[in-house]
Amino acid sequence: MQKPVIGITCGDINGIGPELIVKTFSDHRLLEHCTPVIFANNKLINFYKKSLPEAQLNYQSLKEFSKVNHKQINIFNVWEDDVAITPGQLNDTGGQYAVRSLEAATQAVLEGHLQGIVTAPIHKKNVQSDTFRHSGHTPYFKEAAKVNDVLMLLYSEHLRVALVTEHVPVKDVASHLTKGRILSKLQLLQQSLRRDFGIDRPRIAVLGLNPHAGDEGLIGSEEESIIRPAIKEAKQQNYLVFGPYSADAFFARQSYLQFDAVLAMYHDQGLIPFKTIAVGDGVNFTAGLPFVRTSPDHGTAFDIAGKGIADASSFTTAVFECVDIINRRAGYEERTRNPLRKVVSEVLKNVEDERIDETIG
Repeated sequence: MQKPVIGITCGDINGIGPELIVKTFSDHRLLEHCTPVIFANNKLINFYKKSLPEAQLNYQSLKEFSKVNHKQINIFNVWEDDVAITPGQLNDTGGQYAVRSLEAATQAVLEGHLQGIVTAPIHKKNVQSDTFRHSGHTPYFKEAAKVNDVLMLLYSEHLRVALVTEHVPVKDVASHLTKGRILSKLQLLQQSLRRDFGIDRPRIAVLGLNPHAGDEGLIGSEEESIIRPAIKEAKQQNYLVFGPYSADAFFARQSYLQFDAVLAMYHDQGLIPFKTIAVGDGVNFTAGLPFVRTSPDHGTAFDIAGKGIADASSFTTAVFECVDIINRRAGYEERTRNPLRKVVSEVLKNVEDERIDETIG
């Protein structure tokens, strides 16, 4: 299979993103798996390279994709400005050039020059402008790709957590929950687990919104009026979906190990346990896009930016996962095009489904 071309955004130029890029691509063995194109400029990369004496980053510069070198790291020069780089400082400059990198990479992937994008962290406040009013990468990509819905999915070796709501104030979460919205996220999750992760019959756990999953309506009504009806309809569509489960007991008992993915109702409900369990090795993936987008599961970390101590593990994993998902997606599409391929029979019947439900509940 031909190596995919992967776009790398620089993130906030004063955060740890550029350092992670230099550290990750100093290992040239990555070139055996993909052709990286870093969307930034030479000065930015050289600035952080000089602060890392052990870095062995060699690259070529380009301004047009016809000259991509598949045997080398490429830097696509998005700007020629003489930009002040101030590691650790939150300012407008950091956000402005993060957006320029992101928009250039997005245009390239939509034009077919790339197969995937790995995004370095941005700061949600300093990227805001009259032309960029998104609360993060996920809603930005949804609008740019012109798709009806996307799904924020974080995963590590033993856990996948998807979110119904993302960057929404806690006081507003309940008002954002509808049966239709939960069903849409379940459909995206089911589709992604099959297409992007190679799981033919994924088992999905759904968390409740309220403490103790509402205690049958005693502590909130959303489980009975919204979440259970969505689960019921998903089951009618032949999904292996279970719940709603009380989030505290679900993670405390390691019940997630019995499922292929978990759908959480809001950001911290899913991400606090995920980041505790994944311990820095997690990857953020946007399901539902026509291209593959991954990122590390952390932020800009201004407190350690420019000090050479940032851990590149999650970013490096995000690069490998971007490549792996591209390849799995290509394999899935090839299999579905093959008329001789037999559809996997439904061997997980109601008896087993109920047994799982009872065990977790």
